[in-house]
Amino acid sequence: MHELWSENEVEQLFCLAGRGGEEARSQMEPDAELIWSISATSHYEAMEKYYQHMGWGYYASEFLVDRFPYDNK
Repeated sequence: MHELWSENEVEQLFCLAGRGGEEARSQMEPDAELIWSISATSHYEAMEKYYQHMGWGYYASEFLVDRFPYDNK
């Protein structure tokens, strides 16, 4: 799972949900709001969905590792 958080009209954070995103979320203001969440099997899939949600067009990455499935151990 991935989450999109908003601190205000300008500042947002898109990160892993749960323990994987704890450090990133700890940097946010206490009143930050969760505004969207998605499920994805890889970083690339998560970013594709995020770009589509934001209306930014297509996500591209030159790094093959971005397409590797997450290790769910």
